[in-house]
Amino acid sequence: MSTSGQHTRFAPDRGLTSRMVVTMFVIGLLYVGFTGLLIALLRGAWPLIVLISGGLFIAQFWFSDKITERAMGAHEVTPEQYPQLHGTIDRICALADMPKPRVAVANNDMPNAFATGRKPEKAVVCVTTGLLRRLEPEELEGVLAHELSHVAHRDVAVMTVAGFLGVLAGAMTRIALYGGMMGGNRSSNDSNAAIAMLIIPLVSMVVYAISFLLTRLLSRYRELAADRAAAQLTGRPSALASALTKVSGQIAAIPTKDLRQAQAYNAFYFAPALSPRDVASQLLSTHPSLQTRLDQLAKISAELNR
Repeated sequence: MSTSGQHTRFAPDRGLTSRMVVTMFVIGLLYVGFTGLLIALLRGAWPLIVLISGGLFIAQFWFSDKITERAMGAHEVTPEQYPQLHGTIDRICALADMPKPRVAVANNDMPNAFATGRKPEKAVVCVTTGLLRRLEPEELEGVLAHELSHVAHRDVAVMTVAGFLGVLAGAMTRIALYGGMMGGNRSSNDSNAAIAMLIIPLVSMVVYAISFLLTRLLSRYRELAADRAAAQLTGRPSALASALTKVSGQIAAIPTKDLRQAQAYNAFYFAPALSPRDVASQLLSTHPSLQTRLDQLAKISAELNR
C-alpha cells in the first residue's frame, strides 16, 4: 500500500495510512485464521472452502467499482451530458495532479456522493441528481474534492475489502458447514459435525464483530481526513462546511423508506443516510458527527486566514 496522497497534491495523512495498514492486517489475520479453522474442522470440505474464499475475495476486489455502481443505481455520464460536473472534476484533478476518474450520476433525490474503485486509475466518482440540484458550484467543488481525496488516499479500496471480509466470513460459515457435512466419510462427519456446528458460528460472529468495529473506526477517521484534504487543497473550507450543513439537513427530509434502502452503503457516502432520530442513536456510525466535521473545518479556516 502506498503512502496516502503520495502521488497527488492532496495532503498526505500518516494517521490514515497507519490506520488502514493496521485494519487490513488485523482483519486479514482474522480471515486467514478463520479459514484455517474451517479447514481443520471440516477436512472433507477444504477444496470448497479455499475455492469459494479465494474466488469471492478476488471478484469483490477486482469488480468493486462495478458492483457498487450497480447497487447504487449509478451510470457513467459524458462531458456533453453534464458539463459543469465534468468541468469541476477536471479542475480539481488538475489542481491535485491526479488522473481523472470516471464520472457517474445516480438518479436519486437524496443529496449525496461517493467514490469507489480499487485504484485511482479504475476509480469512479458519483453524485446524485439530488446533490446537483441543491448545491452551489463552490459547494459542489468541496464535495467532489472530498470524494477525490478518498481516491487519492486509496482508502476506498481498503474500506471495500475490509467490509467485505466480515460479511464473507458469515457466507463461508454456511457454505462450509453444508459442504463439510455433505462431503467426506460418514464417521468423520459424525465426529466433527457437533463440534463444527458449535464452534464455527461463534467464531464467525466474533470475526464479523471485530471487522465491523474496525471498519467503523477507520470510516470515521477517513471522513475527517477527506474533509481536511479537500479543504486544504481548495483553500475553501467554508464551502465544504456549507455543503455538509445543507446536505445533512436535506437528507433528514428524505422519506424514511428511501433512507433505509441507502443505509447499507453509508460507509461510501459523503454524508450518512440517516434521519435525525437515527443520528442521535447511532453510536457506531460510519461518519463522525456533523458538529465534529464543522469544528474541524472552522479550525482549518482559521489557520488558512492566519
